[in-house]
Amino acid sequence: MTATRGTRALLGVLFLAAATVGAWLLWLGWDNGHTVDAETGATSGPYEAWQVIGCVLTLVLLAALAGRRLSPWLVVPVMTVAFTAAWTWQAASTDDSGLWAVGAVLVLVGTAAGSTAVSLAARRVGRRPAGRAA
Repeated sequence: MTATRGTRALLGVLFLAAATVGAWLLWLGWDNGHTVDAETGATSGPYEAWQVIGCVLTLVLLAALAGRRLSPWLVVPVMTVAFTAAWTWQAASTDDSGLWAVGAVLVLVGTAAGSTAVSLAARRVGRRPAGRAA
């Protein structure tokens, strides 16, 4: 039995959404603690630089792979909504100041911009004729 083009796209979108939320869980979802400097009282966190870098690299890989298989018009909204929803769910539940909303907008814009750039580039590279050099 062969899957139709629409069925393959739907399965791809569902997998991409799950993988995007999985990237958030793997790198950021488990950490909600803040670090307080004993001398200055400055608070940082909850994420370390290595966590954010790992998450971004994972999302870049997902966007590139998905951009080769799916339309960027599907990749961008799926990744943006899935990642922003996962991030916002945790941030809203742990922030009493209300600043999570500002962070959510920044995450939304950053995820949209990044997934657009990567999925379009991957799509373009994937459609380059085989005999043509870069």
